[in-house]
Amino acid sequence: MSQRNVVLGVTGSIAAYKAADLASRLTQAGFSVHTVMTENATKLVAPATFRALTGRPVATEMFDLSSPFSIEHVSLAEIADALVIAPATANVIAKLAHGIADDLLTCTALATRAPVLIAPAMHTAMWENPATLANVETLRERGVTFAGPAVGRLASGGHGAGRMAPVDDILDEIGALLGRHGSLAGRRVVVTAGGTHEAIDPVRFLGNRSSGKMGYAVAAAARDRGACVTLISAPATLHRPAGVRVIDVTTADEMLAAVEQALPGSDVLIMAAAVADFAPAEALSTKAKKGKAPLSMDLRRTPDILEAVRDVPVKVKVGFAAETENLIANARDKLARKNLDLVVANDVGGENSPFGSDMNEAILVGPTDTTPTPRMPKRALADLILDRVVALLENA
Repeated sequence: MSQRNVVLGVTGSIAAYKAADLASRLTQAGFSVHTVMTENATKLVAPATFRALTGRPVATEMFDLSSPFSIEHVSLAEIADALVIAPATANVIAKLAHGIADDLLTCTALATRAPVLIAPAMHTAMWENPATLANVETLRERGVTFAGPAVGRLASGGHGAGRMAPVDDILDEIGALLGRHGSLAGRRVVVTAGGTHEAIDPVRFLGNRSSGKMGYAVAAAARDRGACVTLISAPATLHRPAGVRVIDVTTADEMLAAVEQALPGSDVLIMAAAVADFAPAEALSTKAKKGKAPLSMDLRRTPDILEAVRDVPVKVKVGFAAETENLIANARDKLARKNLDLVVANDVGGENSPFGSDMNEAILVGPTDTTPTPRMPKRALADLILDRVVALLENA
């Protein structure tokens, strides 16, 4: 990421303050952020804000003799790995659609060969105006990507489409845009995530402590490498990654059915979900009242999904092992029994249990090697896992 340059265009929408958060998040992720502001944007947010957040000069004028770039718009256009305009007003979208270049931002957009992402922000009536819709369609036909707009409360006090897309969604789209020719481009990847719920009654369930964060991180990382990703998610209260097909399931039986349907034609299965091992033999149709509920219940085993798809022809299969003892031995046993190419083994019994955490440390167990990882963000671990997946695909 430290080698990636994002040119961030900020226009005169009231949502310009949200661009400051986007600039900060991009910088924290390791991107070099070069901000270009229109004159109207500077009346809403001071250029000094973006300079402080990105650590880089902010470009506002076509002819700035103090600029490090000799010809500002050409230089910015050439260094850009992606041009992101967030927020984008109806006026700027119209200019871009018709090739008008009358300020630094529109000149940069016209001169760049980098992929362009636009996050519109305007009143609903302006967004729904046939002229704006036609301009958006023109830009889409030319390969421009759009994030949003979102629906919600507007600056005018009304409600409708026109809010700038959430920053998390824009970051997702940037990752997908920059990764579309990545190491998994053209590959179909199926990822499972979260902990399944097995109903006791309409209110209660048997489950586990999985948050789904690891599986969601793997899905986003695969998307950012150019993969076509299907995420099969048990219940989780997480940001849904943009650019990923998400299939919601609740029980182990539903997850098995979704995996079996998604696998044909796929290259990779990464089974990060924590599937409940047991379910009530028969769920109650009404809530069991306290004091009257039985103190015991019959349980049945839930399906073993990896075992069920053991012989499905997928180039690479990755499983996860959550253990409290004999971590490596149990992971190797799982690797062999379920015909896997890699097992990500987690010790969930200590104070550094990954359940619910944004951090994780694991041992990557392959047929001939065992590789421990340090404690790191789950997204970083997801990239290590996918590095192994890419190597396995190359040798498949």
